Amino acid sequence: MVHERRTSLDPAAVLTLATEFFAERVPHSAAYPEHRGPTHLTLRGQGGEEIAIAAWPFEGATRVRASTLLFDQALMRFLSTLPPAGETMTPSARSPE
Repeated sequence: MVHERRTSLDPAAVLTLATEFFAERVPHSAAYPEHRGPTHLTLRGQGGEEIAIAAWPFEGATRVRASTLLFDQALMRFLSTLPPAGETMTPSARSPE
């Protein structure tokens, strides 16, 4: 399934947060970086399952598009932690999960 979100974070911050989130905050189904570029990240998890995330500047914000087959719930959780376009993120604004 493909998921999308617009955020106020820059693309590099989105990809860094994704790397941390899937390695640390989803321990029962962790996924680790397989390939990273300036606007994309591919993570590999249990059974070789893939999470692909792209983030790029778009109309004054960052557009995030992500897809996976097995990690839909975790991916939706991650996207929900990103501040919406027009908002800034402070350490206290991060989800306490």
